[in-house]
Amino acid sequence: MSAPRKSTLVVANATIANASGRRSGHVLVADGVIADVLDASAPVPDADRVIDASGRIVIPGGVDGHCHIAQVTGGWRTTDDYATTTLAALAGGTTTVMDFGIPAGPEESPLAAAEAKIAMIAEARCDVGLHASVIDWDDSVPAQLRSLAERGIRSVKLYTTNRGTTMATRDTILKVFEEMTRIDGLSYVHAEHDEIIVASTDRQAATGRIDIRQLGVTRPELAEEASVREVIALAEYTGAPVYFVHQSTPGAVDLVTEARGRGLPVYSETCPHYIALNSEVYDGPLPEFYACCPPMRDRKTMEALRSRLLAGDVDAMSSDHSAYDLGQKRARADDIRFMPHGLPGVETRLPVSFTHMVAEDLTGLENFVSVFAAEPARLNGLEGKGAVEAGRDADLVVIDPGHQAAVDGSALHMGTDFSPFEGMALRGWPQTVIAAGRVVVDSDGVHDPGPVGRFLQQRPFSTIPGRDPVEVAG
Repeated sequence: MSAPRKSTLVVANATIANASGRRSGHVLVADGVIADVLDASAPVPDADRVIDASGRIVIPGGVDGHCHIAQVTGGWRTTDDYATTTLAALAGGTTTVMDFGIPAGPEESPLAAAEAKIAMIAEARCDVGLHASVIDWDDSVPAQLRSLAERGIRSVKLYTTNRGTTMATRDTILKVFEEMTRIDGLSYVHAEHDEIIVASTDRQAATGRIDIRQLGVTRPELAEEASVREVIALAEYTGAPVYFVHQSTPGAVDLVTEARGRGLPVYSETCPHYIALNSEVYDGPLPEFYACCPPMRDRKTMEALRSRLLAGDVDAMSSDHSAYDLGQKRARADDIRFMPHGLPGVETRLPVSFTHMVAEDLTGLENFVSVFAAEPARLNGLEGKGAVEAGRDADLVVIDPGHQAAVDGSALHMGTDFSPFEGMALRGWPQTVIAAGRVVVDSDGVHDPGPVGRFLQQRPFSTIPGRDPVEVAG
């Protein structure tokens, strides 16, 4: 009988947290996967490296289902590339990101946009999945979507606003939904009602005040919720699974919750900035730090959205990462119609979410793991991700729940020169990050593993396993 294989790495004496519960034990890693999870009563196995996680939490590596990397939109290009953003993801405890192949203009097809992004993944430091995107419908789109599905890209992004750049008409959205049901995929939707936004923006421009401080006036809560209602109707008509990105109001989440209660496969995502920041930021000295769509809402709305998140009504917490710098933000801060919208956030997603979701007694920990890793992995059909259990990829994050530190934008790795969370004291910063069995963050800092990231193929939506039960506060 041969001797048992020695694990290459052991994370010992940890509180191991999954969406379905927590336990004390040791995590054994070999050949880039989790070889076993042992109870705390078992002796710590021999290994090439043992990380003592006493008093700390081990969670699955984060899955950020909504990142924009090297994105070109409306004449603006983000300042990052795949090497930069995926290393920043690792530094923040995210070991898998999902990017978008969004056509840069009418001359670029959905297939060409996706293929261009696939080529960039060769420089990735962590694993990467990809969403396609459709702006204009023509007779070639069904064949393109089928070809993308064969490549393992079974999700597509659609915008109901941004007229003249990324917006798809309602006719296009309906046709794409019908096609996505045929290829067994998932549609991501940015839902804001374009006609309401255009009218609100024109009205505000007529006053002569159209600078960044007016962003909330031009993109009201009604625009988001009206669009969610319309998209749910199209989803119900076609039977298409739909994932609503960056929901910023409790009303938008409630519409999705009600529809799912009627049996529709519809899902809610929010972002850290919508549960941590409110519209008061636009009255402060640096409003350009917070140019994003939808905008931050008033404090009452923010708190109500956070309550929906804590109750388990939100499926995923994603960063909506867009690495513009302050020079780009300030160039047209005088006119929100022409400035770039989007915030850098892939590296701060973990501590912002942990701080606002997990109490000091660790109530809410399972719900946090669900939206940070488990559900983004499940809904996007990413095998091997989202749980600390034998056979999964060895993507692990060690957190000291008692450690608190303030955000220092200059010390982050996202390729930009600011953070919307600058100076905010946060808990949940990763102490150790392991990606595919490699230690990429420890007490010595961030260690660049080189271009080792893999392009991940998505499973057909109908084959994804069911959601784990999640414990929520209250």
